[in-house]
Amino acid sequence: MSALIENQPAASRQQRAFWLKHLHRWHWISSALCLIGMLLFAITGITLNHAAQIEAHPHVEKRDARVPAPLLQNLKQLPHADKGPVPPELATWLQNTMGIEAAGHEAEFSADEVYIALPRPGGDAWVSVQLADGAAHYELTTRGWVSYLNDLHKGRNTGKAWNWFLDGFAVSCLVFCLTGLFLLKLHAGGRVATWPLVGLGVVLPLVLALLFIH
Repeated sequence: MSALIENQPAASRQQRAFWLKHLHRWHWISSALCLIGMLLFAITGITLNHAAQIEAHPHVEKRDARVPAPLLQNLKQLPHADKGPVPPELATWLQNTMGIEAAGHEAEFSADEVYIALPRPGGDAWVSVQLADGAAHYELTTRGWVSYLNDLHKGRNTGKAWNWFLDGFAVSCLVFCLTGLFLLKLHAGGRVATWPLVGLGVVLPLVLALLFIH
């Protein structure tokens, strides 16, 4: 390998050194950025693939309270639209009285109740306010850390910040894979198994998909 490099023209060696330097730099930077994400997605890939064998133990928490008369009167006067933002005064009361973060969520309004769905990774929650008597009911269901991590993998009910992270993580993985591919090309002359292994990585999932996925 060293003899082959020495026999190359100086300009070719300089160009090769330039690309090696920058490819290695972007390769290690992208690997550092997506390291934790890759570990998380690899682990949750296994747990999702064996979801039927991993038993979940849901935990249900319930809370009840009663909306004060002035707030209840204001809720009754709201138009009975299908959906709309949670009224600020109701969000404040839920936070102060029941410890529920409802601001920024949508509520469903009807003649009988105000219903607020509060989905979250690894569980679910909802709160309803009965307009007849002001009874407020809250129910939170959690399914454990495995379910939580699986939902992070799928981006289920994770919000905009996590979705932005997933986009950045995907870009980092693309940079990591593409720079790795170019590094393989530059080093393939001294490693005869490079392209057979790359070919195996391409052909194996393709064959499995064609033969065993229907």
